[in-house]
Amino acid sequence: MKNYKDLEVYSLSYNLAVKIHKMSLNLPKYETYEEGSQIRRSSKAITSCIVEGYGRRKYKADFVKFLVYAHASCDETILHLHFIRDAHELNGEEMAVLLNSYDELGGKINRFIQYVEKEWT
Repeated sequence: MKNYKDLEVYSLSYNLAVKIHKMSLNLPKYETYEEGSQIRRSSKAITSCIVEGYGRRKYKADFVKFLVYAHASCDETILHLHFIRDAHELNGEEMAVLLNSYDELGGKINRFIQYVEKEWT
């Protein structure tokens, strides 16, 4: 592994954050700076925490701490997706795909945390 870009959780979180960013810009104008801003920040925080944790990988406890933050931001993003789905009439299929993708990402982050805790040297 050369850098954080080689991590599957990084690639998935980055691609999903781009999708969230684009989706949020299609929200009603009044939500662009409310729920739209919140979900953009939480989705990008996942990727940011993965990158920052990787930058501290020499210190396993720091790496794990930032991966836990990434997992928490993933959960926050799922919450915002539920708010948006329930408050606005958006493409239900698109929302279902995003929710499923974030559920999968959360599982992968969790498994990566376990790997780092047990195997990382």
